[in-house]
Amino acid sequence: MSQEYLSIAIWEPLPGMEGASLETIRELNAIVSKKQYGRDLLYRSGDANYVLLRYWNSEQARSAAQEDPELLRCWARLGNEIKILKVYEKLGEVGV
Repeated sequence: MSQEYLSIAIWEPLPGMEGASLETIRELNAIVSKKQYGRDLLYRSGDANYVLLRYWNSEQARSAAQEDPELLRCWARLGNEIKILKVYEKLGEVGV
């Protein structure tokens, strides 16, 4: 099994912030990819909730990302743009 693992965040934009939140998410995704922390996939449910799947390359990559000034700025901005509904911090592969 790889060291890669999954984090999931389910969120909704605050009123009037959908465009801004999606732009911030795109910026986060670009940084995560550029710095090889992992990869992101974004989905939208029918009830306007968003589901962000982030596949971290390793625990070390996740730790580095949590201290990365570029990502910290994006996460701070995102905190004013969305409401987090549910987070799964670390889901590991079962290997069935």
